[in-house]
Parts: sequence; C-alpha cells; structure tokens
Amino acid sequence: MLTFLGSSMVIVFTYLIMSRRLSPVAALVIVPIIFALFGGFGIAELGDMMADGIKTVASSAALLLFAILFFGIMIDAGLFDPLIKKILNIVKGDPVKIAIGTAIIAMTVALDGDGTTTHMITISAMLPLYMRIGMNPLGLATISLLSVSIMSGMTPWGGPATRAIVSLGLDANEFFVPILPTMLAGMASILFIAFLIGKKERARLGVIDLDIAAKKNSFAFAEAAVTAAATVQDNIKRPKLIWLNLLLTVAVMVVLIAGILPAAVIFLIGFVIAAMVNYPNIQKQSERIAAHAGNAITVVILVFAAGIFAGIFSGTKMVDAIANSMVSIIPESLGGFFPTVVALTSMPLTFVLSNDAYYFGVLPILAEAGAAYGVDPLEVARASVLGQPVHFLSPLVASTFLLVGMLKTDFGTMQRYAFKWAILCSLAIIIVAFLTGAI
Repeated sequence: MLTFLGSSMVIVFTYLIMSRRLSPVAALVIVPIIFALFGGFGIAELGDMMADGIKTVASSAALLLFAILFFGIMIDAGLFDPLIKKILNIVKGDPVKIAIGTAIIAMTVALDGDGTTTHMITISAMLPLYMRIGMNPLGLATISLLSVSIMSGMTPWGGPATRAIVSLGLDANEFFVPILPTMLAGMASILFIAFLIGKKERARLGVIDLDIAAKKNSFAFAEAAVTAAATVQDNIKRPKLIWLNLLLTVAVMVVLIAGILPAAVIFLIGFVIAAMVNYPNIQKQSERIAAHAGNAITVVILVFAAGIFAGIFSGTKMVDAIANSMVSIIPESLGGFFPTVVALTSMPLTFVLSNDAYYFGVLPILAEAGAAYGVDPLEVARASVLGQPVHFLSPLVASTFLLVGMLKTDFGTMQRYAFKWAILCSLAIIIVAFLTGAI
C-alpha cells in the first residue's frame, strides 16, 4: 500500500510541476499532505513530520540565503569586472582565445549560482565580439550553458546541489569537499571544449585582424553591455576595494573547504563583512540586500517547502517502501556500482524531469535503495548532480529559454549543436568522480 501511495505521489507531483499546473513550492507542500491524509495519517502526525523536515533543511536554507547575498555583493562591488575587461582586451580577433575567454567569464559569473545572471552577463559581453568576426553564436551559448551546469550544479549554494543536500538532509561541507576535484575537472573540460569550438572556428575564419578603431568600439560596446546586463550602476562599484574583496572571497572559500565553520556561518560572516566594507552607509546596505532579496527569498522558500515534502515522504515510510521494491528488482551485481548507475541515469532523468521533480521525488528513493547495498547517501547525492550538463539542454530549464532568446535562435538548433558537448562534459566528470572516490 505504501509503495503504491508513494509512487503515485511522486508521479502526481512530477506531472503537476512539468505541466505547470502548480508551482514547485505549491506542489511540494500540497501534494504530500493530500496523499498522507489519504493514506490514513493524522494531522498531528503530519505536523511533527513537517516540523522535522523543516528543521532538517534549515541550515541549507541559511547557507543559500547568505551565499547568494555574499556573491551578489561581490558582483555589485565589481570584484570580477577587471577580469572580464582584461579578457575582452586579450582575446582580440582569435576565435580560440575568444572561446576560452568566454568560458572564464561564464564560470566566474556563475559562481553566484544563478543561470539567468550568468547568461545575461556572458552573452551581453561576448555576443558583439562573436558577431563582429563571424563566429557561430551557438558556441557562445554552449560554453555559457556548460559553465552554469558545473558551477551552479556542484556548489552547495547552486540549485541542483542544494536540492540534493536538502532532499537527503546532508551536510553541505561533507557533500562539497570530496566533489571539488570533480568540479575542477568539469571546469577543465569546459576550457577544453571551448578550445575545440574555438579551433574549429579559427579553421573556418582564421584570426581576424580588427583595426584599432573597430576593436575599441567592439570592446566598449561589450563592456557597456556587461554593465547593463548586470544592472549595476557605477555608483555602487568599489574598484579601490578590489584587493580587499578578493582577499575576503579567497578567505571564505579556504575556510569553507577546510571545514572550520559550518558553511552557512561562513557565508553569513563573509556577507556581513562584505556589506560593511563596501557599503558602510546603512541605506546603501539595505539597497544591496533588497536588490538580491528576490532571488534569495525565492530559493529559501523552495528549500523550506522541500523540507515539508521530504519530512512527509520519510515520516510516512513511503520512501522506505519504494526503495525496498526497487532493491528487489536491481541485480546484486550492480550494487557496488550503484552511485555510478545513478550518475549515468541522471543524464536522461534530469533531461525529462525538472530538478524539483528529480531531486525531491526520485533522489530520496535512489538514496534509500542505495542504502540497502551499503552506499552512503552522500555518494548518491554527488552522483545525482553529474548529469547537469545534459539537464540544462532540457526545455524545462527557464534560463536556457533566456539564452536562446538572447541569441535569437530556436531551442532545437541549440540542442543539436550543444548535445555532444554536454554528453562529453558529463562523462568526463563522472569518470573523474569515480576515480577520485567522490562516488
């Protein structure tokens, strides 16, 4: 009975999200409550389950909130502006340098975990240059998309990893540190893919010798587009504090990796220091917080709603029943390689399912099934994010629609161009994750 009830709940939940009948937040709260009541569980029981679920995700919600605010402050203050301008001046008319420069910019901007912001800044900065020398803008789109999939997909404040951590009630540090080599391999694979794309374009176009005036116009246009895309006004830039901001960012990342403090506390302290140093005026601080509050609050609400879903799913033992059923049909020979199986299947599953449906509906079942083979849920969680390069080609990803719209192309054309590169990137990080013991 519980197996049927839990399976039906996941199916209904997935359908409602994919068909856009309900928002992810509404589906995460309403669907499990209805199914639990139908299964005979009382209101008081459900209250305890939901409270337990919210407690489980509270630290992840705090991490997300302060990480988004911290990186938002750093982008506002212009920490990454010199890097972007330097790259624009170095790449000149060489397609290989332009493609690699695109990757560096995209991966840097994607640190805030927001695909929309990454595409807006990267495309606005580089598209004029691509059009100027005749490079295929689909290469630009592919590099930007893959950068988001790695930087947002694996960091604990990015969407997919956060969902995995929240869904299974894991510690962000324990998830992130072992997967760092895999993340670095993903970054290396993006640079390699950018090199291949650029080399192909160089063979087609050669190195374009732009005259000085044209270069100045192109770079000025690109730099202006960066500012416009980031919707950051000059009066909030802090160029004189760039080295202090860089030092603070490096310190935050070092402490995070070392595991000296909980991740949420690290980003809270980092955000407070960043806000005080860059914007001593209280009104300015309030304005910067308000500028990023929409994105932060939306994600935090989603996390708490996911806590209710996970609390009921676990408290009613539905996930245990479904996992036991799955274990009975999975060959024992695959038990030792279960995380690898999860990693490989995450490519097609996250392509046809939204991240909410996969991480809140399917992943808990996979983790419970893996536990029967003695597999740590942390490994299952890490494996689940390795298919994200393919997921970002899905029509279920809103930021990809923005990407397609900015290039004025159609979704199918972009998918056909980027598909082989997304598969290559996913397979590369799966192999590295396996070799380094992350899965």
